Amino acid sequence: MKSFFLLMLFGFALVVPAEPQTGQQTPGKDPLTTFLRARYTRDRNFIAGAAEKMPEQFYGMRPGPQTEVRTFGELVGHLANYNFLVCSNVKGEKNPNEGNDFEKLQGKAQLVKALNDAFSYCDSVYGSLTDASAMEPLPAPSQKDAGRPVQLRVNLLIFNYAHNYEHYGNMVTYMRIKSIVPPSSEPGH
Repeated sequence: MKSFFLLMLFGFALVVPAEPQTGQQTPGKDPLTTFLRARYTRDRNFIAGAAEKMPEQFYGMRPGPQTEVRTFGELVGHLANYNFLVCSNVKGEKNPNEGNDFEKLQGKAQLVKALNDAFSYCDSVYGSLTDASAMEPLPAPSQKDAGRPVQLRVNLLIFNYAHNYEHYGNMVTYMRIKSIVPPSSEPGH
């Protein structure tokens, strides 16, 4: 019995790697921004896919009789507006969408284009982000903001990701009401 126990112990030792195990994988370069970029990319693709997949006839629909709830099209326009706003702030540039309100656009083609343009604008922000640059403070947009707490680049981008994800959930509801399978529920996701 003793030799059987030693044989089992030896066999187990061969299976266990020599390196100490922490239960976690060693993070690669820029783990925070790698994670954030992956989540943003996944969700931007789901949102763009939902905007494409929803038939134009349902772009004017609301999930209920409440007039204060955005239509599907207004939601697409809102996401375009917001992504331009946040990513221009992170870039320290003037908002290229300033003066426009995509929520007021009519027609699926215009709204899908606006959304894709906004995401293309944000792609470069998320794509060039490193953990070091994520922790850089953003300049205050104006003198009136001079006394406010410092805003880090990553704070805005995490909020943008969360905002996108929240509204994708709204889009899913609209799609489900019309018995349309949202992109995140399609096979392979």
